[in-house]
Amino acid sequence: MYQLTVIGLGAADFDQLQMGVYKKLKTAKKLYVRTVDHPVLADLAKEGVVFESFDAVYEKHDTFAPVYTEIAETLIAAAQTADVMYAVPGHPLVAEQTVQNLIEADSAGRVNLTIEGGQSFLDPIFGALKIDPIEGFQLLDGTSMSMHDINMRQHILIAQVYDAFSASEVKLTLMEKYRDDYPVTIVTAAGSSQEQLRTVPLYELDQVAEINNLTTVYVPPVESDEDALRDWSTLRRIIARLRGPGGCPWDQKQTNESLKKYLLEEAHEFLAAVDAEDDFAMVEELGDVLLQVFLHAQIGEDNGYFNLEEVLASVAGKMIRRHPHVFGDVVAEDAEAVVANWEAIKRKEKDGLEGALLAGEYRAESSLQTSYNYQKKAASVGFDWPNAADAWDKFAEEWQEFRDEVTDGSNETRLDEFGDVLFTLVNIARFYKISPEEAMLHANEKFARRFAYVEQAVRVSGKLFENFTLQQLDAFWDEAKRLEKGE
Repeated sequence: MYQLTVIGLGAADFDQLQMGVYKKLKTAKKLYVRTVDHPVLADLAKEGVVFESFDAVYEKHDTFAPVYTEIAETLIAAAQTADVMYAVPGHPLVAEQTVQNLIEADSAGRVNLTIEGGQSFLDPIFGALKIDPIEGFQLLDGTSMSMHDINMRQHILIAQVYDAFSASEVKLTLMEKYRDDYPVTIVTAAGSSQEQLRTVPLYELDQVAEINNLTTVYVPPVESDEDALRDWSTLRRIIARLRGPGGCPWDQKQTNESLKKYLLEEAHEFLAAVDAEDDFAMVEELGDVLLQVFLHAQIGEDNGYFNLEEVLASVAGKMIRRHPHVFGDVVAEDAEAVVANWEAIKRKEKDGLEGALLAGEYRAESSLQTSYNYQKKAASVGFDWPNAADAWDKFAEEWQEFRDEVTDGSNETRLDEFGDVLFTLVNIARFYKISPEEAMLHANEKFARRFAYVEQAVRVSGKLFENFTLQQLDAFWDEAKRLEKGE
């Protein structure tokens, strides 16, 4: 097996080419270059250096992945019969996917690979922008970057922005995080005699004429929380400041216990927004729920008990463990199989860690939810009616027992039997996959909305409630129902 040597052409023109690299290029017997579109190669050609480029491969494919694969395979095949040198822009180990493919082939024993030096395009860019990378920076690929990759508080360099189309894709991705007029700098041919820097508002990024394969886009770090409202770290910083020295007295005195009612309220308001199919309200209310999560996590961190990272690790680990059909090799054909797997894994995780089966299912804030949890847990071990019809029969039985107590019983027995009626209603709801808690919230909200209409109708009449009969008030109620239904 012969030698395949990868060498870097540097980031600038011929005058900046390293002497060692120059000598190796001059003596290469078989030289390939990824692209001829590099300022060094024209001068090398004038000196008689012969090379073969892979520019034609780019024309064959619609995406980059097969281009990189074909280049690597061509080089591997060539290295089976002779020593080969492959020259790439910049440094071989910076933003060069073809080299990464070759490294994988070398690890598999398919090629004998050596990687030589070359100046990375990063060095002249740092110089041109006058930034210190120790402050923190990211190097992103403009052809595959996602808004989730972006750390808005670091220097960001985006490579592979070579034309207006790729610049447009990068612009749209950045706009998911940054304001439309956020300043970005377009750096072209950094370190060479043709070096150009141009700062434009983000919305103009794809309208600049000088974008080419020597272009890198620079996004400076945000300097204020107002510029980074869409970044997760911003909310965390805000919460930490509210609870820290010089923060908000109300937030500072809160505990996990004191915030319980607010988490419930915000969750209920989000459910109401879902019922109303109001996207804007869902955004706002889900943000309020998230605020509660961050507050609870910050309190845990302040007290030294836990932090947000532990919360994230807990839920992320749980999702991976309990979805082996996604992250492992388990097969789940339908939703029922997924639920069965979930419960089996959950039981295994908690084996030996809990006492009574119903332990941990009690909810002090909701008797309906407690009832639902108890029944669901009991059903998971087979203690359940086989079908909904049996649950209906049990309801009829408990309803009759309650009516008997209304006639002949005491307040205590009526309370007991009415509790049994409610319990069987929760059971029926469970069979039909209805959340009794959510149903009750919906019913309460509906009553408040319709009664508000009745109240308004009374107010408009100029009379008092006692001036109306029940039938007249009920007519207002029916009118509210008809209006809701669009009748």
